[in-house]
Amino acid sequence: MPRRPESLTPAEWKVMKIVWRLERCAARDVYEAAGSAHGMSVSTVKTHLRRLVEKGHLETTRVGNSFLYEPTTSALRSLCDAADKLLDNALDGTTAPLLAYMVKKSKLSVDEVDELRTLLDQAADEEDEA
Repeated sequence: MPRRPESLTPAEWKVMKIVWRLERCAARDVYEAAGSAHGMSVSTVKTHLRRLVEKGHLETTRVGNSFLYEPTTSALRSLCDAADKLLDNALDGTTAPLLAYMVKKSKLSVDEVDELRTLLDQAADEEDEA
């Protein structure tokens, strides 16, 4: 089973969001987007790309004298991994308030709210059966 990539720093999340959006891209594509959106220099972006490869978040394909970068996991999988780590660190009794906070901070569609209701109903049914 492949190992999960290491956690992302806030700056690495910014770079990964660009790569996820572009899907497969050269360093130039990333630093053009990161420079205008986040004020990152070329060397900073290249450093982040190198670290993201080392951490297992990106893979590279050599094309001539440069590399193309591709994510090794989806944005959703990476967010779920980060959420797992957050929940692993939650103190007893803080999970429900944490989830409530996240729901309040999110802009959920009607369908997403319906899906959450279904999940909560299923959890309640499982609790009743136990």
